[in-house]
Amino acid sequence: MNRVLITGATSGIGQRLARDYADDGWEVVACGRNKAKLSELEVYSDRIHSVAFDVTDLESTHDALATLPFTPTLWIMNAGDCEYIDDGHVDASLVKRVFDINVLGLANVIEACQHHFESGHRVAVVGSIASELALPRAEAYGASKAAVSYFARALQVDLKSKSIDVSVIYPGFVETPLTDKNTFPMPMLVSVEYASKAIRLGLAKGKSYIYFPSRFTSILRLLGLLPYSWQNKLTSKLISG
Repeated sequence: MNRVLITGATSGIGQRLARDYADDGWEVVACGRNKAKLSELEVYSDRIHSVAFDVTDLESTHDALATLPFTPTLWIMNAGDCEYIDDGHVDASLVKRVFDINVLGLANVIEACQHHFESGHRVAVVGSIASELALPRAEAYGASKAAVSYFARALQVDLKSKSIDVSVIYPGFVETPLTDKNTFPMPMLVSVEYASKAIRLGLAKGKSYIYFPSRFTSILRLLGLLPYSWQNKLTSKLISG
């Protein structure tokens, strides 16, 4: 039987993944803070089992994940948040909030889950293509996702000897409640349905790195190969328009 645990399952990509995996016959552990949203997922499918906790609270994360209704074979670490820095005025508390969820939250969940990991399991970590290129206003978000990318790639190396695979996922812009707050153009924006399909297909194929949409993420990856001074000239045009 196919079994998956998904964090950040109460909205956006995580919610869509939970529903789509359940529709495909998987048993799903849906994790999040919003108990009402988790209840909606359980009503959606009897294959979805919810676990409520805050990934930024290590103790409650351990308590929630100490025992599970079943042992997943796929672990999708999707919980995350985004806040922007305006006009280069750094707000340290904002940066801390973003890192607490995106980076330390990831570490908290993996620490709490790792005693369940077994040979043949796959851990999937949702990063962002923003980690490939320094973008305007993204000092907190982009830096946190760069940390997530490095963390996950290092984990690939360390878990290989245990026959546990790690996949790193690099989405572009996806239409979610998070991006609904954006007030700037989002090139090649895709739906959560598109994102879910791309992630599920990539994981089913055992890909170590999943990028989507392919055209947009390929462009940013190529730009990321340029000298930093060239990158800055190009991204500064995003500010000036």
